[in-house]
Amino acid sequence: MGKRVVSKKEKDLAANSLQSVDQAMTTNQGIKINDDANTLRAGERGPSLLEDFILREKITHFDHERIPERIVHARGSAAHGYFELYEDLSEFTKAEILTDTSKTTPVFVRFSTVAGSRGSGDLARDIRGFAVKFYTDQGVFDLVGNNTPVFFIQDAMKFPDIIHAVKPEPNNEIPQAASAHDTFYDFISLATESLHNHMWAMSDRAIPRSFRMMEGFGIHTFRLINAKGKSHFARFHWKPLLGVHSVTWDEAVKINGADPDFHRRDLWEAIENKQYPSWELGLQIIAEEDEHKFEFDLLDATKFIPEELVPVRRVGKMTLDRNPENFFAETEQVAFHPGHIVPGIDFTNDPLLQGRLFSYTDTQLSRLGTPNFHEIPINRPVNPVYNNQRDAQMRMTIDSGRSSYFPNTLGGGCPYLSKIAAGGFESHQERIDGSKIRGRSASFSDHFSQPALFFRSLQPWEQRHMINAYTFELGKCTTEAIKTRMLWLMNEMSPELAAAVATGLGLKIPETIKMPINRNIGADASPETQQPGAAKNYLDKSPALSQSYLKSETIATRQIAVLVADGFNEQNMADKKKVWEGMNAFVKLIAPHGGVVLSDAGNEHPVDASIDTTESVLFDALYIPGGEQSIATLKTHGKVVKFINEMVKHCKTLAFDDDARTLHDLSAAKEFPADQAILIDAKPVDIALAIAEHRNWKREPMTTQIAV
Repeated sequence: MGKRVVSKKEKDLAANSLQSVDQAMTTNQGIKINDDANTLRAGERGPSLLEDFILREKITHFDHERIPERIVHARGSAAHGYFELYEDLSEFTKAEILTDTSKTTPVFVRFSTVAGSRGSGDLARDIRGFAVKFYTDQGVFDLVGNNTPVFFIQDAMKFPDIIHAVKPEPNNEIPQAASAHDTFYDFISLATESLHNHMWAMSDRAIPRSFRMMEGFGIHTFRLINAKGKSHFARFHWKPLLGVHSVTWDEAVKINGADPDFHRRDLWEAIENKQYPSWELGLQIIAEEDEHKFEFDLLDATKFIPEELVPVRRVGKMTLDRNPENFFAETEQVAFHPGHIVPGIDFTNDPLLQGRLFSYTDTQLSRLGTPNFHEIPINRPVNPVYNNQRDAQMRMTIDSGRSSYFPNTLGGGCPYLSKIAAGGFESHQERIDGSKIRGRSASFSDHFSQPALFFRSLQPWEQRHMINAYTFELGKCTTEAIKTRMLWLMNEMSPELAAAVATGLGLKIPETIKMPINRNIGADASPETQQPGAAKNYLDKSPALSQSYLKSETIATRQIAVLVADGFNEQNMADKKKVWEGMNAFVKLIAPHGGVVLSDAGNEHPVDASIDTTESVLFDALYIPGGEQSIATLKTHGKVVKFINEMVKHCKTLAFDDDARTLHDLSAAKEFPADQAILIDAKPVDIALAIAEHRNWKREPMTTQIAV
């Protein structure tokens, strides 16, 4: 794409945060300060004086530093970047971001967990937010989605209920950032529309290896409108170029203990090391006349469109290349809104999307305290803003002139209205004819077919992990009626899944169960339509639903632990390190102590972490160089074998130099002589190929007895 040009938006944001080396401290009114350590008082040991305006200003500002955290998506991490378009899509839309291949559009992207508070850990089992703010020349476009293609509910009316259910229980505020409790499963087992996204939450997608290694989805069906007014339906996808990878639940628990900022640190350090994460933007485009040709409703946010039915067309690439300068000013104050769209993109009648169009404005007013949140630097559009909106809290713009109304003559008729041909926004002209009702279309009532398809499409190791997740989560519930109701519902979707979970819980799957009447469909519906129908099989499998579908042969940004002690073989280590770092992997030296470690050549090498201050779960692979003295020392350290065994248990790549065979034989690694990801005296490239596979999941069924 050629050399990237830094946009005015990026320059402005950077300039806003630059600090000079010659900055005298002042008050907020610009008065220079010569003492920032002592309160004005009457004598050295006398009372403090109320007239100390410097103290009053400093303490008052401090007392008001915090703003309400987001009700959901409170814990987040973000980065700046840019978007480049591959092909002109003017056949479908007049949005310049999707038609002008010559433009580079600045973006700001925020990743987040949903349920936990700002202080919760990164590795909770949870859906991840994936929100992108495009600073286009036509205005701000926000694509506010998640890392799953579906959502829990079909209508925004139920959003408070799903969040109240998953949040800590109100009587004791327990548990934090966890769905494994009775109120959540009580809701899920009664609101069966939620079963599909809940299954995604029980999959490995809910515990990603990195924000950089997860897909993003716009969830809703949107409209694309071309210059002639022709409409197409579209769903948005983000495809990570590093592939889609996760950690196991056992790792997640330990990572949260060892480094609760694991995902935040991972994103930050990758960008600081110029290993910029990238995603390709994909679109599923459906002709308006094909709206009703599917076995599901395009307006139902609890349904995805299988890629086998509508391929994802990759049309551009987003790259994140700059960390925020200030977390609060940017990551915390950024205000996303699905209602921020540009000409050429429009809404559909998706009832969840329609409700979000109200909710996001309301929540920004609550959090940021003003309708002027768009004037905060991170939220400002790059194109000029002209209108007759005035005043309110935290107004930044100083408006000039006498008129603040339209039409006017005193202001020269400005700001004037744009014609559609000049880029003015026009809503799609859709004919609507219907009665006012509270209810849903019967086309929304299939709650079992897509969860069944999802489970069938997963690899065996992904299915095992999902079974374990359901068993763990339901095992944390204390109400047996909720557990048995969930087992009955799972059996309706997948008897295989239900049977395995029932065995783990020590319960039987009930043959029948009385479900409360489903009032979501409407009071006038027949009894048959008040319950979900039986699962249909309109597609046997969708390989794109498995994490194994998006392949990546790179080891870029993979964390490789090199376990050494004094006297390690420097030549072997240096040769491998050079190859792996040439592939943009991160190689870290782990030793029995901090400081430096001596090689067999007598050279000092800085230690990245002592083995007592780090954990194997923070790394993607392990390499142990030879050197008799080094191996002899490592053998005496109690945590070394545990470190190796955890790597084996979590199906990661391990490489031993021939001298390190002793440690291999002392550990669980010896139990897998034919394992292609446990290597002895291997070449660095062969080790890299094994690491690029992410995990050897074939090992997993045989690792249950490994002691760690």
